[in-house]
Amino acid sequence: MEPSRSVLREYLEALLVAIILATFARTFVAQAFEIPSASMEPDLQIGDHLLVNKFIFSPWGDREIHFLPERPIRRGDVVVFKFPRDPSRDFIKRCVGLPGDTVEIVRKQLFVNGHAVDESAYAFHGDARTYPRSMLLPEEFSKRDNYGPYSVPQGEYFCLGDNRDNSNDSRFWGPVPRRFVKGRGLLIYWSLKVPPAPKEGMTMAQRTRRIFGILQHLVQNTRWERTFRLVR
Repeated sequence: MEPSRSVLREYLEALLVAIILATFARTFVAQAFEIPSASMEPDLQIGDHLLVNKFIFSPWGDREIHFLPERPIRRGDVVVFKFPRDPSRDFIKRCVGLPGDTVEIVRKQLFVNGHAVDESAYAFHGDARTYPRSMLLPEEFSKRDNYGPYSVPQGEYFCLGDNRDNSNDSRFWGPVPRRFVKGRGLLIYWSLKVPPAPKEGMTMAQRTRRIFGILQHLVQNTRWERTFRLVR
Protein backbone atom coordinates (compact mmCIF):
# COMPACT_ATOMS: atom_id res chain seq x y z
CA MET A 1 0.00 0.00 0.00
CA GLU A 2 2.85 2.41 0.67
CA PRO A 3 4.00 2.67 -2.97
CA SER A 4 0.43 3.39 -4.10
CA ARG A 5 0.06 6.11 -1.50
CA SER A 6 3.39 7.59 -2.54
CA VAL A 7 2.41 7.66 -6.21
CA LEU A 8 -0.98 9.20 -5.39
CA ARG A 9 0.70 11.82 -3.25
CA GLU A 10 3.12 12.69 -6.09
CA TYR A 11 0.22 13.08 -8.51
CA LEU A 12 -1.64 15.31 -6.07
CA GLU A 13 1.46 17.44 -5.46
CA ALA A 14 2.07 17.78 -9.20
CA LEU A 15 -1.57 18.77 -9.74
CA LEU A 16 -1.41 21.31 -6.91
CA VAL A 17 1.78 22.86 -8.34
CA ALA A 18 0.19 23.03 -11.81
CA ILE A 19 -2.88 24.78 -10.38
CA ILE A 20 -0.72 27.27 -8.47
CA LEU A 21 1.39 28.03 -11.56
CA ALA A 22 -1.69 28.41 -13.76
CA THR A 23 -3.32 30.73 -11.22
CA PHE A 24 -0.13 32.79 -10.91
CA ALA A 25 0.20 33.05 -14.70
CA ARG A 26 -3.42 34.12 -15.14
CA THR A 27 -3.18 36.66 -12.32
CA PHE A 28 0.19 38.21 -13.08
CA VAL A 29 1.45 37.16 -16.54
CA ALA A 30 -1.21 36.65 -19.22
CA GLN A 31 -4.95 36.29 -19.61
CA ALA A 32 -7.20 35.30 -22.48
CA PHE A 33 -9.81 37.83 -23.56
CA GLU A 34 -12.55 37.66 -26.21
CA ILE A 35 -13.71 40.74 -28.13
CA PRO A 36 -17.47 40.94 -27.44
CA SER A 37 -18.45 44.11 -29.34
CA ALA A 38 -17.64 46.24 -32.38
CA SER A 39 -16.19 49.16 -30.38
CA MET A 40 -12.58 48.44 -31.46
CA GLU A 41 -13.25 47.70 -35.13
CA PRO A 42 -11.74 47.47 -37.64
CA ASP A 43 -8.48 46.46 -35.89
CA LEU A 44 -10.16 44.19 -33.33
CA GLN A 45 -13.27 42.33 -34.44
CA ILE A 46 -16.03 40.47 -32.65
CA GLY A 47 -14.78 36.91 -32.15
CA ASP A 48 -11.09 37.81 -31.85
CA HIS A 49 -9.45 36.01 -28.92
CA LEU A 50 -6.52 37.88 -27.41
CA LEU A 51 -3.68 37.27 -25.04
CA VAL A 52 -3.40 40.15 -22.57
CA ASN A 53 0.01 41.05 -21.17
CA LYS A 54 -0.66 41.54 -17.46
CA PHE A 55 2.84 42.16 -16.13
CA ILE A 56 3.83 45.04 -18.44
CA PHE A 57 2.00 47.61 -16.28
CA SER A 58 3.30 46.13 -13.02
CA PRO A 59 0.43 44.21 -11.39
CA TRP A 60 2.50 44.30 -8.18
CA GLY A 61 1.70 47.99 -7.71
CA ASP A 62 4.64 50.24 -6.91
CA ARG A 63 7.04 47.34 -6.46
CA GLU A 64 9.32 46.78 -9.43
CA ILE A 65 10.43 43.37 -10.72
CA HIS A 66 13.59 44.35 -12.57
CA PHE A 67 13.90 41.26 -14.78
CA LEU A 68 10.43 41.89 -16.30
CA PRO A 69 9.92 44.53 -19.04
CA GLU A 70 7.56 46.74 -17.03
CA ARG A 71 6.65 50.25 -18.10
CA PRO A 72 3.97 52.92 -17.47
CA ILE A 73 0.77 53.08 -19.50
CA ARG A 74 1.29 55.17 -22.64
CA ARG A 75 -1.03 57.06 -24.95
CA GLY A 76 -2.02 54.69 -27.73
CA ASP A 77 -1.87 51.50 -25.64
CA VAL A 78 -4.79 49.11 -26.12
CA VAL A 79 -5.72 48.26 -22.54
CA VAL A 80 -8.04 45.76 -20.87
CA PHE A 81 -9.65 47.00 -17.66
CA LYS A 82 -12.52 46.48 -15.27
CA PHE A 83 -15.51 48.55 -16.33
CA PRO A 84 -15.73 51.33 -13.70
CA ARG A 85 -19.53 51.09 -13.49
CA ASP A 86 -19.50 47.30 -13.17
CA PRO A 87 -16.08 45.87 -12.15
CA SER A 88 -17.32 42.34 -12.83
CA ARG A 89 -17.08 43.10 -16.57
CA ASP A 90 -13.90 43.61 -18.60
CA PHE A 91 -13.63 46.27 -21.32
CA ILE A 92 -10.97 46.87 -23.95
CA LYS A 93 -10.24 50.37 -25.31
CA ARG A 94 -7.35 52.56 -26.42
CA CYS A 95 -5.77 54.90 -23.86
CA VAL A 96 -5.68 58.44 -25.31
CA GLY A 97 -5.27 60.53 -22.16
CA LEU A 98 -2.84 60.17 -19.24
CA PRO A 99 -3.21 61.63 -15.74
CA GLY A 100 -3.04 65.43 -15.97
CA ASP A 101 -3.80 65.55 -19.72
CA THR A 102 -6.52 67.79 -21.11
CA VAL A 103 -8.65 65.86 -23.60
CA GLU A 104 -11.01 67.48 -26.09
CA ILE A 105 -12.90 66.28 -29.16
CA VAL A 106 -13.97 68.86 -31.74
CA ARG A 107 -16.01 67.62 -34.70
CA LYS A 108 -14.57 64.09 -34.32
CA GLN A 109 -10.96 65.35 -34.08
CA LEU A 110 -9.13 64.40 -30.87
CA PHE A 111 -6.99 67.02 -29.15
CA VAL A 112 -4.67 66.28 -26.22
CA ASN A 113 -3.19 69.23 -24.36
CA GLY A 114 -4.27 71.53 -27.20
CA HIS A 115 -2.60 69.52 -29.97
CA ALA A 116 -4.47 67.59 -32.67
CA VAL A 117 -3.68 63.86 -32.52
CA ASP A 118 -3.04 61.92 -35.73
CA GLU A 119 -5.18 58.81 -35.27
CA SER A 120 -5.29 57.74 -38.91
CA ALA A 121 -3.59 54.42 -38.08
CA TYR A 122 -6.45 53.17 -35.89
CA ALA A 123 -9.43 55.50 -35.38
CA PHE A 124 -12.50 54.77 -37.53
CA HIS A 125 -15.59 56.88 -38.15
CA GLY A 126 -18.39 54.91 -39.76
CA ASP A 127 -20.96 57.71 -39.61
CA ALA A 128 -20.37 60.66 -41.92
CA ARG A 129 -22.70 62.83 -39.83
CA THR A 130 -21.22 65.16 -37.21
CA TYR A 131 -23.52 66.06 -34.36
CA PRO A 132 -23.23 69.54 -32.78
CA ARG A 133 -22.85 70.35 -29.11
CA SER A 134 -26.42 70.53 -27.87
CA MET A 135 -28.23 69.84 -24.63
CA LEU A 136 -31.26 68.90 -26.72
CA LEU A 137 -29.53 65.80 -28.09
CA PRO A 138 -29.30 62.48 -26.20
CA GLU A 139 -25.93 61.96 -24.50
CA GLU A 140 -24.91 59.27 -27.00
CA PHE A 141 -24.91 61.97 -29.71
CA SER A 142 -24.10 65.16 -27.79
CA LYS A 143 -20.80 63.75 -26.49
CA ARG A 144 -19.91 61.55 -29.44
CA ASP A 145 -18.41 64.12 -31.84
CA ASN A 146 -17.73 67.02 -29.47
CA TYR A 147 -16.44 66.55 -25.94
CA GLY A 148 -14.62 68.50 -23.26
CA PRO A 149 -12.17 69.99 -22.66
CA TYR A 150 -11.71 67.55 -19.78
CA SER A 151 -8.75 67.30 -17.41
CA VAL A 152 -7.90 63.68 -16.61
CA PRO A 153 -7.54 63.25 -12.82
CA GLN A 154 -4.35 61.91 -11.29
CA GLY A 155 -4.25 58.14 -11.17
CA GLU A 156 -6.81 57.78 -13.97
CA TYR A 157 -6.80 57.30 -17.77
CA PHE A 158 -9.08 58.45 -20.58
CA CYS A 159 -9.92 55.57 -22.94
CA LEU A 160 -11.77 55.52 -26.27
CA GLY A 161 -12.87 52.78 -28.64
CA ASP A 162 -11.28 52.89 -32.10
CA ASN A 163 -14.76 52.68 -33.66
CA ARG A 164 -15.51 56.19 -32.47
CA ASP A 165 -19.08 56.41 -33.71
CA ASN A 166 -20.03 53.11 -32.06
CA SER A 167 -18.22 52.87 -28.73
CA ASN A 168 -19.28 53.09 -25.09
CA ASP A 169 -16.19 54.66 -23.54
CA SER A 170 -14.77 57.44 -21.33
CA ARG A 171 -16.83 60.09 -23.14
CA PHE A 172 -19.92 58.64 -21.46
CA TRP A 173 -18.79 57.19 -18.12
CA GLY A 174 -15.52 58.95 -17.32
CA PRO A 175 -11.88 57.89 -16.90
CA VAL A 176 -10.50 54.51 -15.83
CA PRO A 177 -8.79 54.29 -12.42
CA ARG A 178 -5.27 52.84 -12.59
CA ARG A 179 -6.19 50.04 -10.20
CA PHE A 180 -8.80 48.80 -12.71
CA VAL A 181 -6.29 48.37 -15.57
CA LYS A 182 -5.50 44.66 -16.02
CA GLY A 183 -3.03 44.71 -18.92
CA ARG A 184 -2.25 45.50 -22.54
CA GLY A 185 -3.67 43.68 -25.55
CA LEU A 186 -0.78 41.68 -26.99
CA LEU A 187 -1.70 39.08 -29.60
CA ILE A 188 -4.70 37.61 -31.44
CA TYR A 189 -4.22 33.87 -30.95
CA TRP A 190 -7.53 32.87 -32.56
CA SER A 191 -10.32 34.63 -34.44
CA LEU A 192 -13.74 33.12 -35.05
CA LYS A 193 -16.52 34.57 -37.17
CA VAL A 194 -19.53 34.02 -34.94
CA PRO A 195 -23.10 34.43 -36.24
CA PRO A 196 -24.90 37.29 -34.47
CA ALA A 197 -27.00 36.24 -31.53
CA PRO A 198 -30.67 37.30 -31.39
CA LYS A 199 -31.21 40.60 -29.61
CA GLU A 200 -33.81 39.00 -27.39
CA GLY A 201 -33.01 36.21 -24.95
CA MET A 202 -32.62 32.68 -26.30
CA THR A 203 -34.10 29.51 -24.90
CA MET A 204 -31.82 26.69 -23.81
CA ALA A 205 -32.69 24.76 -26.99
CA GLN A 206 -31.80 27.77 -29.16
CA ARG A 207 -28.50 28.23 -27.34
CA THR A 208 -27.68 24.56 -27.79
CA ARG A 209 -28.44 24.67 -31.53
CA ARG A 210 -26.34 27.82 -31.90
CA ILE A 211 -23.35 26.25 -30.13
CA PHE A 212 -23.58 23.10 -32.24
CA GLY A 213 -23.82 25.24 -35.38
CA ILE A 214 -20.65 27.11 -34.40
CA LEU A 215 -18.79 23.86 -33.67
CA GLN A 216 -19.96 22.30 -36.93
CA HIS A 217 -18.42 25.13 -38.98
CA LEU A 218 -15.48 25.83 -36.69
CA VAL A 219 -12.77 25.39 -39.33
CA GLN A 220 -14.62 27.34 -42.04
CA ASN A 221 -15.45 30.22 -39.69
CA THR A 222 -11.96 30.58 -38.24
CA ARG A 223 -10.30 33.72 -39.58
CA TRP A 224 -6.92 32.14 -40.22
CA GLU A 225 -5.45 35.36 -41.64
CA ARG A 226 -5.90 37.06 -38.24
CA THR A 227 -4.16 34.31 -36.26
CA PHE A 228 -1.05 35.50 -34.36
CA ARG A 229 -1.56 39.16 -35.33
CA LEU A 230 -0.06 41.62 -32.88
CA VAL A 231 -2.40 44.16 -31.34
CA ARG A 232 -1.36 47.66 -32.39
